[in-house]
Amino acid sequence: MPKTSTTPNQPADVGGEKMTGAQALIRSLEDLGVTDVFGIPGGAILPVYHAIDDATKFRFILTRHEQGAGHAAEGYAIATGRVGVCIVTSGPGATNTVTAIADASMDSVPLVVITGQVGVNAIGTDAFQEADIVGITYPISKHSFLVTRAQDIPRVLTEAYYIAQSGRPGPVVVDLTKTAQKEDMYYSWPQRMILPGYNPTTRAHGRVLSDAAKLFAHSYRPVLYVGGGAVRSNAGAQIKRLADLTDAPIVTTLPARGIVPDSDPKVLGMLGMHGTIAATGAVQRSDLLVAIGARFDDRVTGKLEAFAPTAHVIHIDIDPAEISKNRVVDVPIVGDVAAVIDDLIPEIERIQAIQGRPDLHLWWEQIKEWRSAYPLTFEEPPDGTLAPQWVVSKLSELADPHTIWVSGVGQHQMWASQFIDFENPHSWISSCGLGTMGYGLPAAIGAAVGSTRKFDGKRPVWLIDGDGSFQMTSEELATARLDHAPVKVAILNNSVYGMVRQWQTLFYGQHYSQTDLMDGEAANSGAEPKDAGTGADMDIPDFVTLAAAYGCVGLRARTKQEAVDAITKANSINDRPVIIDFRVWKDAMVWPMVSAGASNDTVVYEPGVTPLLGERAGTHNDASPSVGTSPSDDSSR
Repeated sequence: MPKTSTTPNQPADVGGEKMTGAQALIRSLEDLGVTDVFGIPGGAILPVYHAIDDATKFRFILTRHEQGAGHAAEGYAIATGRVGVCIVTSGPGATNTVTAIADASMDSVPLVVITGQVGVNAIGTDAFQEADIVGITYPISKHSFLVTRAQDIPRVLTEAYYIAQSGRPGPVVVDLTKTAQKEDMYYSWPQRMILPGYNPTTRAHGRVLSDAAKLFAHSYRPVLYVGGGAVRSNAGAQIKRLADLTDAPIVTTLPARGIVPDSDPKVLGMLGMHGTIAATGAVQRSDLLVAIGARFDDRVTGKLEAFAPTAHVIHIDIDPAEISKNRVVDVPIVGDVAAVIDDLIPEIERIQAIQGRPDLHLWWEQIKEWRSAYPLTFEEPPDGTLAPQWVVSKLSELADPHTIWVSGVGQHQMWASQFIDFENPHSWISSCGLGTMGYGLPAAIGAAVGSTRKFDGKRPVWLIDGDGSFQMTSEELATARLDHAPVKVAILNNSVYGMVRQWQTLFYGQHYSQTDLMDGEAANSGAEPKDAGTGADMDIPDFVTLAAAYGCVGLRARTKQEAVDAITKANSINDRPVIIDFRVWKDAMVWPMVSAGASNDTVVYEPGVTPLLGERAGTHNDASPSVGTSPSDDSSR
């Protein structure tokens, strides 16, 4: 959507209650039904913070970093299905939210990010803490507003809130000049939106629905490829009905895990770079691929021209820009996923009533063979540490079935997606498209705040994080403790940047450059870091001590029994955050794996085993990952 600024020469509205622009912003948020706001004050946004008082109807959560405020608003939005809101100051306050805005854009998360801005007369003068946040966020926001006039504030907030949650959800930036905050205006509600040309399509045309139904009627190897857009549309029930009607298996992208319960026999798990063999194999051998709220991301497709090479493609997405962007499709369907499937099912039923349903017996026999021969598994560590995959499995086994699961980014993210049993929708929150390390803790706090609002505190929140990812935003433990967000944190502590180390093992000759999180000498020698005074082993940081410093509960587990005891204790504590430092094997690998840029047919189940090629690793031109082979894209971390 084109970015526009409000015009300062519009006539003032007549009537209404007189107040400042800052007071109008607070009142607008209240009238929009906002109940929780995250942020940090600063000079250019102080009039707004001055307007927040004991009579304010929303709860304000003071974070310790603006990036944390943005990620907390994301976690809140995903957990509740509502718009996440944060308020920060100008300059560095605004630029600190850029990562969260980009993250929300990639994962279609509805946010309204309100930033302070210097006065109108100071814009363009390089004033103190001035930054063109509208220009900076132009490529990564759904829309951006620069508000120079107090009278525009209620209308702009109405429009921003609507844009963020309608159509394909996304982040909207409202840059609020200090001039607009301090001016007097006349408040009235509701406001009439002025959004010419913005009319998201929600219902599909009947002809394309008929074309899609005909493809189902002639398919003997169909697959439903379900992405994050289906989650945003709350389309789990519709996808379940479509799968049952057509007998098609369901594979998901990372953000769509749990949209249909894992216990459903039609759910094959995640596909792509670290997907299951059954899911990836089914897509590669399909004759009909139905992309539902998915965007053919490179981590899903691998080598794009080799992705699902024999399949006709139906693509359902509310964003027309996604249709045929990466993969040319046979039947394009623009509309809200849930609404489209509701309309598609009667068309399929009508054709089935005339022609019957294709016999998919042989297709399911192949899928069952993949499932049986290549289940998710892992290697027990030879050094006596815990297997991180075992830890995740045990967390899942012992958790409340209604738990909301959050992850940071790295190996632990992949293990969480693989080994947690997802039985409820909206139970999985992670940074998927942007892959933002440090996302986990603030997002978990936002989820905990949202869960308290929506579910009366009945849904516990577990964060699975890595020691590297966790340290990027660990200061938000203060927010969790003081704002009564009793998140439970499982740190899979291997003392390295695990995913980067895995790539260094596979592709860079085991040259572990700058991935060891111990001190420099210990990293070079392979020894544990020592205290200079006592000679005792040191933990840098000591997560148990760090937890205590923030008034949280800190636990450590080195053995399986200690792990079970720690998880059980954590599950019993609900009045403050709990951190468990699980000591896990640093050389654990995420399998299966497709090398970046390679065909999904080369997926490696474990070293030396490439099920879809039917041959040993290294004997094919598109070779599976092996030591000394450089990938085409090493951006994973």
